[in-house]
Amino acid sequence: MDQNKAKWLALISLYLVQGLPHGFFGQAMPVLLREQGVDLKHIGLMALVALPWALKFLWAPMLDRFTLFPRHWPDEFRRSWILAMNYSAAALLIAISFMPLDWIATDGLLLFGVLLIGINVLIATQDIATDATAVENLSPHERGFGNGVQVGGYRTGMVLAGGLLVSYFSYLGWQVSLWLLALMMVLGTLPLYAYKPKSHQVAQQSMLPLWKGFFNLKDAWLWVALISLYKVGDAFGTQMIRPYLSDAGLSLDELGTMLGGVGFVAGLAGALYGGWLVGRISRARALTLFLLLEALAMLGYVGISIEYKAHIWLAVTVEHITGGMATAALFTIMMDRCREHSAAADYALQSCVVIVTGMFASAISGYSAATLGYDMHFAVAALACVAAVWLVYRASRAGLLLPKSQTMQ
Repeated sequence: MDQNKAKWLALISLYLVQGLPHGFFGQAMPVLLREQGVDLKHIGLMALVALPWALKFLWAPMLDRFTLFPRHWPDEFRRSWILAMNYSAAALLIAISFMPLDWIATDGLLLFGVLLIGINVLIATQDIATDATAVENLSPHERGFGNGVQVGGYRTGMVLAGGLLVSYFSYLGWQVSLWLLALMMVLGTLPLYAYKPKSHQVAQQSMLPLWKGFFNLKDAWLWVALISLYKVGDAFGTQMIRPYLSDAGLSLDELGTMLGGVGFVAGLAGALYGGWLVGRISRARALTLFLLLEALAMLGYVGISIEYKAHIWLAVTVEHITGGMATAALFTIMMDRCREHSAAADYALQSCVVIVTGMFASAISGYSAATLGYDMHFAVAALACVAAVWLVYRASRAGLLLPKSQTMQ
């Protein structure tokens, strides 16, 4: 197979694989546990199993320094980690499948949570290696579309596992559903056997000097502020969309169709188009344009009414499109910022910054909506999007948003 085609196929399948566990356990488990009588407080605490995604920067530098199979694959820094993590996660899913659901809900909830943390550690580590593969093997003009593929592949995996698989759960049952999930994760690694990534230049520094080196880059704290706050307005606003629409009178079925169906397609289209566009215009223009569009999307939720369904459908569609565009653009400039010898560590560190600030913005969004009301809450979210344009301007003036920033070396 042509290596360029093999590269894209491998990246699509690997990002799709990452969305599978999140889709299934994020969508199905709260409902399944509630049906088994698990307390809402315990169900809420299950969100903590995703903590490894916010902490993956701690072990990311190891992936720049070590290959798991030095004797057989001395140059396979990326593929060795990806394959080992994926197959280990699939094996762990099969092990969980032998735990009866009623036992998990009563005596095995703590063990189940620990095993889910283990799966998230494995998939987050696969994500580190996959992101590093993308950074090292995508040219600057390919990175925009590559990040569209990243967002789109992940969303597709979430829909396959959280939508299609969950839809047939009553027919398949707990054990067979997890077997199919494990099988899809294994199949998702097959394209990687046809693609050989470029040889990785091994970093000579230990972890602390690697991180220190990243923060010694040109205008490091301006860069951290940019990636921290770029998606804050979006995270702050979108966390309240489901309760807002539910309070407006939409049924659970309508929410599923609107957010899971139309929202998925719109988000996928936005990510792919935004990724394509960021490779055609300057990074600064793309970032600014997408922020302003996100602000308009937030304002689109102001004043909705169950009597005007077209307004709601339009608001959801526009918000998912603009959110996908902005995410693809942000991930692209994060790739540009990575140093050649430490792509895994640099990208993971940046993504964790984005995750943590997004989690904080989401966490306080409920207080905002309760205090200000929904309309004012979304107006504040729009204002936060517009405010981030100033950081884009500052970063652009500092020369940080070049497709291949030479100023940071």
